[in-house]
Amino acid sequence: MPEATVSLPSLLEPVTGGVREITVSGGTLREALADLLVREPRLRPHLFDETGGLREHVLCFHNGTNTRWLDHWDGPLSDGDAILFMQAVSGG
Repeated sequence: MPEATVSLPSLLEPVTGGVREITVSGGTLREALADLLVREPRLRPHLFDETGGLREHVLCFHNGTNTRWLDHWDGPLSDGDAILFMQAVSGG
């Protein structure tokens, strides 16, 4: 099964005990993210809403492509793929 590296923002360090990169496996991006939540279940409420979609303020990039622009999350994953999460921060 292909393995990818998930990079997390520093805002989530308290949730993961300081871990910023996690290796996940899966045949598709969807499977890799499911594996991420098995490995770090405490990330779920920070990244995903109640319907399983990304929270509005969370961006996810797969090999540099914003996943909001992908038609689906069931495309194949390859060894060495990079998954990056970013959280928008706003204030006023």
